[in-house]
Amino acid sequence: MGRRLVRGTAIGCGVAAIAGGGIGWAVGEPVTPADIVAARTMPADLCARIGDVSSLLPKASNVVMTQVGSTTITCEAGSSRAKVRAYTAAGVKVTITPYGGQDVGAGNKPFTPAQTAKKVFTRSPMKTLDEDRPYPTKVSRTASGMAGESWAVHALVQRADIVVQVDYTANPVDADVAQKAALALADRVIWESK
Repeated sequence: MGRRLVRGTAIGCGVAAIAGGGIGWAVGEPVTPADIVAARTMPADLCARIGDVSSLLPKASNVVMTQVGSTTITCEAGSSRAKVRAYTAAGVKVTITPYGGQDVGAGNKPFTPAQTAKKVFTRSPMKTLDEDRPYPTKVSRTASGMAGESWAVHALVQRADIVVQVDYTANPVDADVAQKAALALADRVIWESK
């Protein structure tokens, strides 16, 4: 009787050890902060690299893109009716966000920076642009004014770990022209942020 008990206990311990090892292998090791890739640092002169945006703004506008931020970078330029003394106004704002990896829970590999950026891009409520584009793109357009002469166009473009959002508001402007300008600027920013 004692032998059976010892042998049964030994078999039970062996099964538990194998099962525990299998479960431990399946669950994996916990993710440490070193396993999660940090967001990359963007160049300090990124807004200057974007170049001249005077074609998006009325004459006599401030065409120098001012840069704010070090991780997420915001570049802005604009004009107002008061400054240019005409029935025109425009503003352009570019937000460049590099994403880092993200922890997805114990036993799972962390998201890569590109996967995190893709997730953020996918969750945006903007409409996906079906045109032939080199990068995944979403846009939204909002009209204001009586005759639809004022437009706010938002373009969202994702490439690898970078998501770029261009907010372009102009008056008067055609919506299609404003959208093409915003997309061209977004592509330029993607190129400069590589």
